[in-house]
Amino acid sequence: MATHIDRFLAEHSAASIPEEPRAGPSTAPSLTYSESSDEHELEEPRQPELRRRRASTRLIAQSPADVQRITGETTTQLIRRCCGGGCCLGLGRPKKDNVEVEQIEFPDNDAYRSLCLKIDQIPATLNGVCDLPEQTTFLQPLRRPSSVPSPTDSGVSLGADSAAASAVGDVEKTLHSLSLEDLDTQIQPPSFVQPHPPHHVFPARIHSTRELTRPGAEKRTFHFDLDVTNYPEGEEHDFKVGGAIGVSAPNEAPMVEEVLDLLLVPRFLRDKPVLLRTTKGRWPTVWGDDQAREIATTRRDLLTWCSDIQSYPPTKQILRVLAEHATDANERKILLFLCSAEGQGVFCDFRTGPHVSLVQLLHAFPSAKPPLDYLLSVLQPLMPRFYSLSNDPHESFLTRDGKQHRLIEIAVTVHETADWRAGSRSGVGSGFFQRQALRFLDAQNKQKESGDDNKTPDPEFYIPMFKGLMANPLAKQFVTDGPMLLIGAGVGIAPFRGFVQRRLKTANCANKVWVLQGVRDSLVDELYSGEWGVHEDEVKRVVQSRRGEGRYVQEEVKAQADLVWYIINSVDGRVFVCGSSKGMGEGVEKALVDVAMDKGNLEREEAQTFWNLKREAGQYIAETW
Repeated sequence: MATHIDRFLAEHSAASIPEEPRAGPSTAPSLTYSESSDEHELEEPRQPELRRRRASTRLIAQSPADVQRITGETTTQLIRRCCGGGCCLGLGRPKKDNVEVEQIEFPDNDAYRSLCLKIDQIPATLNGVCDLPEQTTFLQPLRRPSSVPSPTDSGVSLGADSAAASAVGDVEKTLHSLSLEDLDTQIQPPSFVQPHPPHHVFPARIHSTRELTRPGAEKRTFHFDLDVTNYPEGEEHDFKVGGAIGVSAPNEAPMVEEVLDLLLVPRFLRDKPVLLRTTKGRWPTVWGDDQAREIATTRRDLLTWCSDIQSYPPTKQILRVLAEHATDANERKILLFLCSAEGQGVFCDFRTGPHVSLVQLLHAFPSAKPPLDYLLSVLQPLMPRFYSLSNDPHESFLTRDGKQHRLIEIAVTVHETADWRAGSRSGVGSGFFQRQALRFLDAQNKQKESGDDNKTPDPEFYIPMFKGLMANPLAKQFVTDGPMLLIGAGVGIAPFRGFVQRRLKTANCANKVWVLQGVRDSLVDELYSGEWGVHEDEVKRVVQSRRGEGRYVQEEVKAQADLVWYIINSVDGRVFVCGSSKGMGEGVEKALVDVAMDKGNLEREEAQTFWNLKREAGQYIAETW
């Protein structure tokens, strides 16, 4: 059906929708120095057809079955597109006339206004309010059970029953196992935060850092040299060229403190040992089994390392918990409305808008003070972030203090989203990297200004990281010495630097690697310029989208069609693509199909099949996000 719909729309909109401008030929010399012309024959202009009268509109989708019939999606795919309220999985509730509404006053604060809730009036009676979620997390004080006597209690004598003595011993062992571990949770998460076997989260010391982008760049990108000399031994796999590391980034300390303030958690309790008891699930671990747990920890550590308080859109479960503990009647009514069938449309708009942080919600509904353990039961777990290596980790060593240190290098672009109070806020992972970089550079500058390197220690800041569970697809396929084309944009170019460094050390790989790098403006955001270890103009083409001729990397892919076709049809030839899937990734994939159509004389479907087969054979590798 989709084909007929597309044909119908194309026939009826050809006269009213202008064509997008066609990409012109590249003005830069070809990397292959091909003598073939880039000129194309111009098509004869078409006479616009008369527009036909549009037929009346008819409702064609009234249920999930209708949506699946039209889109061809499976039930799983349909659920993935759901906004979280379940409106796409059931028939809409018909509107009733003469519904009694309730006049309420909306919260008068900036946080509430920033939510942009489109609520005109609220029915006096709400239907379909979601159930209060089950509490699966409980915080209890760590103290000796009163029913079990102390080992020094006079009631337990040397001649007492052996069963009583055994019970005392068991309690002592339990209390010892539930004591806080000797671990600095300011630089790494508690050990129960386990990314995957063998559960190593290693605080890698920042050896050096610098900003790769310059003032005026749209996004800031930082480079890090991390010291992994003392990374725990015993793991099967080593760091690989093009591989990735996982980072257990914490929530920002001031944001954690503000949540604790808003929930009225006393300051003397925030770092006091507490018994965490869960009834089911993996939380607060990442890779642990689904089971009940008892763990000694602190409230601050749980909120810092285990629960995400800013990355996910709000769910009805969170709103329902807030409503249950809101003491203001108006705030409670609004929250319940968002959890009801009548408020489904408002909730969908609210959830699919900009991500709302927990701090923003608590400020918007100031009377809602749920217990921390209940809130932890409905928050999303804080997941690790993954970053590709930007160097050859087998060759990166540094002699310092008379010892040889092993370094790995990564590049991180700071991701920012809208914020109701500050205008913008950085992501959990990239924001953590930016804060560590700025703190490191500030400490380093103060050390230099002191002029006494002997007494002033080097700044010590850490990144809690671990080796990735699975090697990056880019690293998996880096196993031959065939020709290689690397296509990337933004920070997606970082792993390619390690590829080039490694290839230069292999005689069989000489003159067999080419790079197409997309940037906005090479003067401010070209990453690693001059740091590839080669005469870059021989292997690398930089394509600028906002300077000069204004071209995108996917346009250069088509301009370098001879090179692309030569590499992909060579023995062990590889084409790698790395970067954002939106825009660059989709554009490059389409450009590669166009190259196969042009050079291979294939139809579009045949060209798509060609690249799919190359992907299956490991010759076309795309790592996009």
